[in-house]
Amino acid sequence: MSRRCELTGKGVLTGHLVSHSNHKTKRRFLPNLCNVTLLSDTLGRSVRLRVSANALRTVEHRGGLDAFLVKAGETELSQNARLLKREIEKKLAEAA
Repeated sequence: MSRRCELTGKGVLTGHLVSHSNHKTKRRFLPNLCNVTLLSDTLGRSVRLRVSANALRTVEHRGGLDAFLVKAGETELSQNARLLKREIEKKLAEAA
């Protein structure tokens, strides 16, 4: 399983660990990923995703998973999230 957020695409970054003597060695900055179950109001079911803590805050700020996915771009979403987005858009189109 890759260390990448399914909603925002946030992944591993690299940099240097700098010692007191200014000696630089490579290190990795890992994203704060959480396994969460989010509820989709439109689909009426819960969805398990691996999401960064920052994305979880953004989902809450935008008003839930459905609102986040409708507003999100296709390029940063994972394959699983893209399928969810299409399902939600199809349901919303049927309701309208």
